[in-house]
Formats: sequence, structure tokens, C-alpha cells
Amino acid sequence: MNKTTMPKNSDISRDWYVIDVQDQVLGRVANMIAKYLMGKNKVDYTAHTDMGNNVIIINSGKVKLTGQKKKYLDITRYSGYPGGLKTLRVQDLLENKPEDVIRHSVKGMLPKNKLRDRYMARIYIYAESTHPHEAQKPEQVKLS
Repeated sequence: MNKTTMPKNSDISRDWYVIDVQDQVLGRVANMIAKYLMGKNKVDYTAHTDMGNNVIIINSGKVKLTGQKKKYLDITRYSGYPGGLKTLRVQDLLENKPEDVIRHSVKGMLPKNKLRDRYMARIYIYAESTHPHEAQKPEQVKLS
């Protein structure tokens, strides 16, 4: 008779991964980052448990957008008050804060539940190729 085992908090290991997004398409990279944040790369993945990993993204300013998205894609946010709708062009955001473009797209790829904020707390995004997390010995992820 087979038994289903549920992972305990003490059994969960949080690994560190580095993903270089230089010359990669934004949507495809965001999907891959979301999988690593949720822990879907693990054998004992459970959807309702926080099994996620820590993910370091480097070269976020060099991510690629297909078509004319740079020119026409807007990121909007709403404060909840009248006149509180703010829109930003992705082109301007890539020049000033490229980390926010990746953060926004990854957040959209994650499930809309209570675990999303926990997942987003374990993402570290840097515009250049250097990061201060060498002590954690992160594993490099090869993107095809």
C-alpha cells in the first residue's frame, strides 16, 4: 500500500539559483523564474505548501521584448481613489528601473493566493551582472 507523504517545514530546503536574462524574451524568462520561485523544479513539489527557492536575476536591463512592446506596452497601477490611475511605458521603465519590469511580469505569472507575497520576497533582481549573494553559493541556471 502506497502512502502520500506531506513535506514538513523542516524538510523543505531553499536552494539559491542565478538566472542571467541578457538577450532573453521577457515572458519566457518570467515563466521560468516563477517556476523556480514556487519550487516546481523539486520532486516533492506540493501546490499548497511554500516549497520555493531563492532566485537571483542578473542583467535585468538587457532583457528583450518582442514586437513593438517597448513602444506600446504600459504598466498600470491604481491607488483605489478617483484619478489614481498611473501608467508607465515599459520603454521608460527599462531605462530607469529595469528591475520593476521583471518584478511586475513575474508577479503576474505567480498564482494569485496568499503564497504570492512569500514567493516575491525571495526574488533578488539586479540590473548589472554582479550580485552580493556569492556566500550562498547559488547555482547557475542555463536558459535555452
